[in-house]
Amino acid sequence: MGKIQYYTEEGLKRLKDELQELKTKGRSDIAKQIAEARDKGDLSENAEYDAAKDAQGLLELKIAKLEEVVGNARVMDNSKVDTSKVGILSTVKIKNVKNGMTVAYTLVSEEEADLKAGKISLGSPFGKGLVGKTVGEIAQINAPAGVLEFEVLDISYD
Repeated sequence: MGKIQYYTEEGLKRLKDELQELKTKGRSDIAKQIAEARDKGDLSENAEYDAAKDAQGLLELKIAKLEEVVGNARVMDNSKVDTSKVGILSTVKIKNVKNGMTVAYTLVSEEEADLKAGKISLGSPFGKGLVGKTVGEIAQINAPAGVLEFEVLDISYD
């Protein structure tokens, strides 16, 4: 059994939609490819058939992994969260102690992470360094460039 991951309602819906798409349209498309390749004759020397069967195996693997993720997914209930600390689905505004630059990130599960949208993974170095911090605390982030220090300016839960 995989580990439980917490998602926003939107993130979990996106995963379920993708799973449904793969199970219906994805499987249907692969079945058509296999049927077309089978119609071309001798299967022992049919590269198209082999490729279609390989694609089918990869699709089924992806479906199985996504089913496990969805099965272990939970929607976060913000009413039961300590909002004074940084945690999953919190938006945290931080300031780089060295250069004074401020940024805001929302901590999400690995599958929902999108740096361009300001969403970072709880398992990333930044996520790990920020979890459990309160406003005013200094978070030390172990980055490839060395240890970076950020002051937590604000924490909010939407």
